Amino acid sequence: MRVAYLAAGAGGMYCGSCLRDNRLAATLLAQGHDVVLVPVYTPLRTDEPDVSLSRVYYGGINVYLQQKWSLFRHTPWVLDRLLDSRRLLQGVTRLAAGTSPQELGALTVSVLKGAEGAQAKELAKLIRGLRKLAPDLINLPNLMFAALAQPLKEALGTPVVCTLTGEDIFLDKLPEPFKSQARDLIRLRSRDVDGFIAFTRYYASHAAEHFGLPAERLHVVPLGVGPDILAEPSPPPAEPFTIGYLARICPDKGLHVLAQAFRVLRGQGRDCRLAAAGYLPPGERPYLEAIRGRLAEDGLADGFECLGEVNLAGKRRFLALLHVLSVPTVYREAKGLYVLEALANGVPVVQPRHGSFPELIEATGGGLLFEPGDPRELAAALARLMDDPALREELGNRGRSAVLQSFTAEMMARKTWAVYQRLASAASRR
Repeated sequence: MRVAYLAAGAGGMYCGSCLRDNRLAATLLAQGHDVVLVPVYTPLRTDEPDVSLSRVYYGGINVYLQQKWSLFRHTPWVLDRLLDSRRLLQGVTRLAAGTSPQELGALTVSVLKGAEGAQAKELAKLIRGLRKLAPDLINLPNLMFAALAQPLKEALGTPVVCTLTGEDIFLDKLPEPFKSQARDLIRLRSRDVDGFIAFTRYYASHAAEHFGLPAERLHVVPLGVGPDILAEPSPPPAEPFTIGYLARICPDKGLHVLAQAFRVLRGQGRDCRLAAAGYLPPGERPYLEAIRGRLAEDGLADGFECLGEVNLAGKRRFLALLHVLSVPTVYREAKGLYVLEALANGVPVVQPRHGSFPELIEATGGGLLFEPGDPRELAAALARLMDDPALREELGNRGRSAVLQSFTAEMMARKTWAVYQRLASAASRR
């Protein structure tokens, strides 16, 4: 069985979905399965060897231009290929940063219209490319591509699976009427999808209710981390006590909440520091500077460090410095890969009691929960770990053991392939 796995790139930044998709495809290939990783929007940027095709479909520049000006819906495909060059597409995040919410909403709705949208030419090119690959099953990257299911099934005769990645978080930020239109189109187009893969029971249930997905088509396959992040961890320096943050630098991920908790701890006279690592979007620089400024006002500038984006080796070095990790998201997280990466390195976590985090903490036993959006309760949980090295070590060891037992890339790949086999078998009987 050959699987064509479509993965949505994120421009020039590392993103959890890209890392997961590339690791899944690489592990399936290592297990002897026939998988082709097909990038859409932009090339993938990963912290491991990239196993995706060089050709990018639904290239972000063409998608944008076809939405903006009708002329580009009729340009020759050879011109489109020039605009789909990897070098050009790596900078597409700058194009996205300048796109207004209205334009982004209209573009999202257009893609969800499939062959009836402004990007019909991109769908035709994708069908031609996939026909050459001759897959037996196609995996869509997220629900924003649900409109592709019916035309792909009609053209190629294959079942279609869709990964669930937290789409409601993106859609809820769209202005009306686009938000409602997009949700209605997802509810309609999702009927053509044969199966959905969520990473947690929480998000499977949430997506089923939020988008009207049929419960019998939902499958839960937990995230898994690769072998390089699972190497034997080294204990952090004895002092100072270091609180870590490993995610994109933006309000949604909650760095400001963690900074407030850090201020509370330092106000109590505790010797601790805050270290952050992650991609900083150009539009979020004022957000980071505001955090720096507030800490400087309190005389805490020397206790905060932001390392920026880190690759795999840098991530391991960063985690080796931490006593605890916290990414106190203000939204309900559908994934939480950074939780598993921290636990894989024996670093306990403190996370808000919402989204997928309670499920991950229960499954691993590797951390504590606090009331979402409450920096004082977060500070209290961090102080508890700071004051109790034995508890810290117990949570870290327990979390690492759970990751080794239940959250490896090998297990993720085996469970994903089992879903593919069931759906392909069911489709062959119809």
